Amino acid sequence: MQKKLGISEDELIQRCKSGELKFQEKLYKHFYGYAMGVGLRYLADRDDVLEVVNDSFIKVFKAIQFFNETQPFKAWLRRIVVNTAIDHRRKNLKYMNQVDIDEAGYVGQAAEAVENLSVKDILELMNHLPELHRMVFNLYEIDGYSHDEIGNILSIPVSSSRVYLSRAKEKLRKFWNQQEDNYVRPV
Repeated sequence: MQKKLGISEDELIQRCKSGELKFQEKLYKHFYGYAMGVGLRYLADRDDVLEVVNDSFIKVFKAIQFFNETQPFKAWLRRIVVNTAIDHRRKNLKYMNQVDIDEAGYVGQAAEAVENLSVKDILELMNHLPELHRMVFNLYEIDGYSHDEIGNILSIPVSSSRVYLSRAKEKLRKFWNQQEDNYVRPV
């Protein structure tokens, strides 16, 4: 639950635009939970997410003069957090263990079970996905980017974006089936 500000969001943003540090801190505290939630959709490690969120707020405070008040602040902040998470992934790409897409076998169509999951179930299951699969899934299914846009954002071929999405859905289905198998219904 978010803490009451005592002033309107618009006034808070105006005070941040004037460079008042006290109000930058209030803005940070007010939107911290939201930014963490967005970051956790893209990165599994909480320390990495915290770094991304802090970097995002630094970007927000540097660019707040250019924020257009006719748009929702949350949408602007979300875009900054998403882009910062993607940049973080790119920066650390050389440390990740990735399998070449051409060496991978074919993965079938995603099962209908994935389509019937609740948002909470999907977010919980997404913690089991490899980072690249999670990013493609988020960008396509949650944020509504096309495969062409995802390819440009992540610097991967469009076909790879489609394959990673298919794999993510297939893994989510498998994880879901494993959870259902482990669930014992009360008598």
